[in-house]
Amino acid sequence: MHLNFIKNTVLLFVLTLLSCRNQTNSQAQSPLRVGAQQTEMYLPILKNKTVGILANQTSVIFKEDGYTHLVDSLLSLNVAVKKVFAPEHGFRGIADAGEYVKDGVDSGSGVPIVSLYGANKKPDAKTLNGLDVVIFDVQDVGARFYTFLSTLHYIMETCAELGITVLVLDRPNPNGHYVDGPILDLNNSSFVGMHPVPIVHGMTVGEYAKMINGEGWLSEGVQCTLKVIPVENYTHQTVYNLPINPSPNLPNAAAINLYPSLCLFEGTNVSVGRGTELQFQVFGSPFLEGSDYNFEFIPTPNVGAKYPKHDAKICKGLNLKEHPNLSHLELKWLLEAYQNTENKSEFFNPFFTKLAGVKLLQNQIEAGLSADEIRESWKPDLERYKLLRTPYLLYPL
Repeated sequence: MHLNFIKNTVLLFVLTLLSCRNQTNSQAQSPLRVGAQQTEMYLPILKNKTVGILANQTSVIFKEDGYTHLVDSLLSLNVAVKKVFAPEHGFRGIADAGEYVKDGVDSGSGVPIVSLYGANKKPDAKTLNGLDVVIFDVQDVGARFYTFLSTLHYIMETCAELGITVLVLDRPNPNGHYVDGPILDLNNSSFVGMHPVPIVHGMTVGEYAKMINGEGWLSEGVQCTLKVIPVENYTHQTVYNLPINPSPNLPNAAAINLYPSLCLFEGTNVSVGRGTELQFQVFGSPFLEGSDYNFEFIPTPNVGAKYPKHDAKICKGLNLKEHPNLSHLELKWLLEAYQNTENKSEFFNPFFTKLAGVKLLQNQIEAGLSADEIRESWKPDLERYKLLRTPYLLYPL
């Protein structure tokens, strides 16, 4: 009896291991299906409705032989798409960062395009008049200062005021595997940071929309009618290489991974490679001193950077293109650049505080604190934030 019991126990253990391995292999082999692909989930929501779509070049439905744009796909399915809304960089995703985006007409479909990165960043009642549903489907990169989240906020706010449903077709967050950075002080709120979240927030757009609603961050605490179509077979540890560049200066996976750390340089006199083919994979300036800065580049105007910082000047710095993927906000490059710049009083500009979300970070750098000391100061707020986001998560961590 005892021997049989042992044999049966061992057999059960082996079978359990095999089952778990098969489940793991099955999950690993299951392809991701972004929200837009799951038409069976959201076409019933759009039936007999007039629809607006916030979209750009990443708003596509993937197929075995390529992809089709969401606007074209929905029109072919007889969905009444009446307006397209364009975020920063425009509907085709080629405008410079911060460049005024104009209204227009989509040449392929004839649908009017309304810019939400021009004279008005918040759509008014007239703009949304007659719509029943507004779809939000753009690829985000998981950093607070990437402005698609602010556009999402304003769409949700106006839709809440008008009783219009917001439908988020979710997509993976390529930087969704970690949370890091200072929590934004609302005194520094701007279009590059509207909410009290860290620089790397660790949420998909769908999760973030749920948080905006649930935390009462819309004007006067209003809530919109929100529906989210989640990504299938996704976790926050899923490695996701974007098939389409999300904006002109994020051309590859290395740039997207480095972006949350290097973007802070945009608030200094250091270039992050705009005007080169290594955008957000290098940094440098004419003012950095020291033999460690052994890489040179010369910014010149190109697509997405008509007026690059230090245009036609030699910038000395570092090439980080082959740097291992980050799972934290890297501060050492910023701290070392400040220490090695010619004139420290000209290093920072006012935009730095908007990007950082707090004035304290600049003060800490100027005071000579180490990266570890600065990161330690973030810990209590980050722990509170992680608890705050928990109810809104749609995917395993």
